Amino acid sequence: MQLTLEVNGMTCEHCEKAVKGALEELEGVHGVDVDVSSGKVDVTYDESYVSKSLMKEAIEAQGYEPVG
Repeated sequence: MQLTLEVNGMTCEHCEKAVKGALEELEGVHGVDVDVSSGKVDVTYDESYVSKSLMKEAIEAQGYEPVG
């Protein structure tokens, strides 16, 4: 499955690495592509392991705000 999340608060390369790293640590996440300029995060994942709410929690734990 593929999902695009909008994330507020990302402004730099560090932000990109923090969000990407947090998502890649989740079991079932296969790929993460972060676009800081648009605030969009594309996630490829296995829905039998991970849910959108778990991904949002991982992003929030890094101090960013997932929208939607």
